[in-house]
Amino acid sequence: MSGTDGIIRIFAGTASKDFARQMCDYLGTQMGDCTTIVFSEGNTFVRINESIRDKDVFFVQTLGLDPNNEFAELLFFLDAFKRASANSVTAIIPYFSYAKGDKKDEPRVSIRARVCAECIELAGADRVITMDLHAAQVQGFFKKPVDHLYAQPLLCAYARRMGIVDDNLVVVSPDAGSAKRARGMANELGCAVAIGDKMRAGHDENAKVLEIIGDVKGKNCIVLDDFTISGGTLVDVAHGLKDKGAKDVYAFLSHVVLNEKGVKKIEESPIKMLVSTDTVDCPAARQSEKIKILSAAPMFAEAVRHVHDRIPMSNLFVKPSRRMLAMSFERQLCLDDIKKPILD
Repeated sequence: MSGTDGIIRIFAGTASKDFARQMCDYLGTQMGDCTTIVFSEGNTFVRINESIRDKDVFFVQTLGLDPNNEFAELLFFLDAFKRASANSVTAIIPYFSYAKGDKKDEPRVSIRARVCAECIELAGADRVITMDLHAAQVQGFFKKPVDHLYAQPLLCAYARRMGIVDDNLVVVSPDAGSAKRARGMANELGCAVAIGDKMRAGHDENAKVLEIIGDVKGKNCIVLDDFTISGGTLVDVAHGLKDKGAKDVYAFLSHVVLNEKGVKKIEESPIKMLVSTDTVDCPAARQSEKIKILSAAPMFAEAVRHVHDRIPMSNLFVKPSRRMLAMSFERQLCLDDIKKPILD
């Protein structure tokens, strides 16, 4: 695939090999050849196994289940691409987990997202593409361009495909901080909004939902959030909605970062179905009958094409193409069929 700056080459770190392959399949190109070795003492070594001189490089690496090692690998590859004379280097980070550290809200703590942004730029990234940052202002931590994609069009399309979008549907924000995201989805689906009043104590990743604000009695509810780690907040909200007389409860996420305990919690909860994208390769989630994984790779592939061919990125935010949705949903159906880890 070529464009104004030459040939596109898409490479992937160890956390996003399958995701990058899907992107390449969508674009009709072959994935770049690179190697990562972790030595016995823990050091990471990276190598590019082909010439990328004067080529536009897109490197895919999510920061999900092992963010510290994944981040180090990302930085080393960005440096390697620059030293190998790439024309441009774009860091594609489907899930940027350190976006949670966006402010100094306690004494003597690091603003981790800012540190990560500076490291990514210093290592050689000319551009960053990511999706649904936990805090949108993290875009401002970068001096380089950041293309911020949204899972909402994909999630809304899947909700319609499920046949649950009608006058009896309510989109629920688990807390006030996510209310804007919930309002956006509700506006697109033409339904009402409710908000959970959540309190968190400390850093144990568990939160208690104190109240549901809004009419949910007899309604089907979509609890919308950007990610979940323990599943605790989603389950608390689901119980709160059921206590208020809600009918069926669904959870829609941009990113799923669940471990086996979290999956078990979802399985035992009132949540009828959890829908998320595959920005994080989450083996535990793939084993659950309740969890549906949609592919965001076609959306990121379209973003690569837009960037490379100088097409306005706003086109992606209006309405997903039928081809993009078909490939995203086809991936989900494939996962339903096999119910086992994706093979490399």
